[in-house]
Amino acid sequence: MAAQRRRAPLLPRWPHGHGDSLQASNLTGRGKVSLAAITLDDYLPMRSTEVKNRTSTDDITRLRLITAVKTPYLPDGRFDLEAYDSLINMQIEGGAEGVIVGGTTGEGHLMSWDEHIMLIGHTVNCFGSRIKVIGNTGSNSTREAVHATEQGFAVGMHAALHINPYYGKTSAEGMISHFEAVLPMGPTIIYNVPSRSAQDIPPEVILAISGYTNMAGVKECVGHERVKHYADKGITIWSGNDDECHDSKWKHGATGVISVTSNLVPGLMHSLMYKGENATLNEKLSPLMKWLFCQPNPIALNTALAQLGVARPVFRLPYVPLPLEKRAEFVRIVESIGRENFVGQKEAQVLDDDDFVLISRY
Repeated sequence: MAAQRRRAPLLPRWPHGHGDSLQASNLTGRGKVSLAAITLDDYLPMRSTEVKNRTSTDDITRLRLITAVKTPYLPDGRFDLEAYDSLINMQIEGGAEGVIVGGTTGEGHLMSWDEHIMLIGHTVNCFGSRIKVIGNTGSNSTREAVHATEQGFAVGMHAALHINPYYGKTSAEGMISHFEAVLPMGPTIIYNVPSRSAQDIPPEVILAISGYTNMAGVKECVGHERVKHYADKGITIWSGNDDECHDSKWKHGATGVISVTSNLVPGLMHSLMYKGENATLNEKLSPLMKWLFCQPNPIALNTALAQLGVARPVFRLPYVPLPLEKRAEFVRIVESIGRENFVGQKEAQVLDDDDFVLISRY
């Protein structure tokens, strides 16, 4: 079964026949290897019962507000960890219970895997006792997804986020095998976003893997009908669409939301998920949510955090800031909702084109 595959240990390349004779004689001693003592079952890169800083799947399924957190940059394109730490603290203070590190919003696709795993480890090290750290270790390559997930749990992340293979699309059976390869490692959220992956994860795939102990639930972007379908079957669902999350939660059975908007107004998003139906608050936030997705995420969020003074106005290409009229619109939205509800302390300002730094090599 795919879920039980093991990576073979790295052993010396013996001439033909030497492996059999060595195993038969069970040679030991300096410079010699006892193959009888090294079996595939002995080498498991990450047993789910041995994960450092282990958290239970139930701990993840209870989370209502998870922020898909932004990654800020220094002018040379490296991570701005001071700004990042400040943003995470604001999420915690605003009531967010988990963060997705290196997701689409956090621009994990623009990171090397070294950067990616380092940021997950840094987040766990600094904030792991105060907020659940969910590392995006998904890939369109099963090999990469397995390796990154091993590393993510090794540095202490509480759960993994996994997308279905994108671009090089696969069959439903291939999706199941892909997810079965990573599910044994620890609590896992499956992410369905056909607008980015170009392939829907059909319900039969989710149902096929729903029995795994580590299957925490699904971040679902298809809509209310799909959310209700899973909720009726007892599968934990987070809305992946901020503009739908209120109704998904209070009318269709979603547990909560994995949110972009909560980067900016975590307290209001917490209220939206915890304080019952609130059509007035949902309507109040609607212009902000619409603005945040006027261009592909995270373009608008990056622009907003820069104009709030929370992150430097540095963009890793291919992302560029919103045009001037949209930047001015954001300041008006902040004034309408109330500056006190947004992260940071500085007044929102309209930045000029020349204020932004665009980085192509980092």
